[in-house]
Amino acid sequence: MKVSSSKKETAKIAKELVEKILRLRSEQQAVVVGLSGELGSGKTAFCQSFAKALGMKEKVHSPTFIIFRKHEIRNTKFENLYHFDAYRLKNPREIITLGWGKIISDPKNIILVEWAENVKKIFPKNYFWAKLSHLAAKKRAKGKNKRGIDIKFIK
Repeated sequence: MKVSSSKKETAKIAKELVEKILRLRSEQQAVVVGLSGELGSGKTAFCQSFAKALGMKEKVHSPTFIIFRKHEIRNTKFENLYHFDAYRLKNPREIITLGWGKIISDPKNIILVEWAENVKKIFPKNYFWAKLSHLAAKKRAKGKNKRGIDIKFIK
């Protein structure tokens, strides 16, 4: 697990993940990154930093009320960044009706899913999982706003 005390440190961790993804061999599916963590743990900030590390100029906003947004990526082997927010979803089937199958089958897509635990059942076989968490309340009380970011590749 990595520890972040600022948005700048979170951006560095997100950039490291982007660099790792860009080094991956071309697969038969999209790259999926699931993000989990309680409210305010930094999922959206991580997604914004991730998009910036991909070279995107536009600011990425959480698609809580529209479920997902599609962004064009330039200058990488990927063409699209899909940003999903599954917070309001009660059943993984709800995301399938939005074209999930087609989106995850295109190796030119990168997909970020906030509140991924709500739709984990429909994730592809291989994906990244990023668990974000607030660290000890005592540390936050001293003016430190530390987050734990634990990223794993799931096969």
